[in-house]
Amino acid sequence: MLRLDHATVTYPNGLTALQPTSLVFRPGEFTVLLGASGAGKSTLLRCLNGLVTPTSGDVIADGVGSIVHDRRALRRHRRRTGMVFQQHHLIGRLTALDNVLTGRLAAHGFVRSLFPLPRADRRLALAALDRVGLLDRALDRADRLSGGQQQRVGIARAMAQEPEIVLADEPVASLDPGSAERVLSDLHRICREDGIAAIVSLHQVELARRFADRVIALAHGRVVHDGRPGEIGPRVLDVIYDRPAPPLVDAAE
Repeated sequence: MLRLDHATVTYPNGLTALQPTSLVFRPGEFTVLLGASGAGKSTLLRCLNGLVTPTSGDVIADGVGSIVHDRRALRRHRRRTGMVFQQHHLIGRLTALDNVLTGRLAAHGFVRSLFPLPRADRRLALAALDRVGLLDRALDRADRLSGGQQQRVGIARAMAQEPEIVLADEPVASLDPGSAERVLSDLHRICREDGIAAIVSLHQVELARRFADRVIALAHGRVVHDGRPGEIGPRVLDVIYDRPAPPLVDAAE
């Protein structure tokens, strides 16, 4: 379990990107953070891995404690938390396999990570690539893969950590609809099979409805909806996307 406790984020320029927010994320649940650009999705997501430190409040990980006030707790939390980024963050000159193996570095001490990783790590990385349908591209350079394939390598890298939690920050924002569908389908399937809690930020409503167990919608740094995907109707969307209510029509006209 991962918990936000009255977490607030105000940046140095005075912008409050996240209003006081308390949320609990449960094991095995596929949660989508839904909202327009600038709604606070990325800020909230990055608080959950310590990439953004709350101005006030706390982030508490089950079995670890506060990741805001205890640096050792933060390191333990990050070792069991996989990240999938919008822009892949792959090393283009390395093979897909070598990129996935970087997900194993945190499992070893600094000195050990300077040497070739054990065969067990290579087997685990190859299995992760197989799960996203890219085993046959394991020895191809990452910069020779399509955008969708690179993002699937990013998923495999996260899974090579053997995580308990996966955080994905707009993982399909730069992809065409077909590639976006494949990437989210792979991520959803693997998390379901392994009982991994996934927290994914999106702005595509239909993808949220299809894949989410739970949708947390944000607007102006504030949670405006928290519920099942089937509850995302026109009224909720009006609040999320600041759409004005339709004008009243005089019944006598």
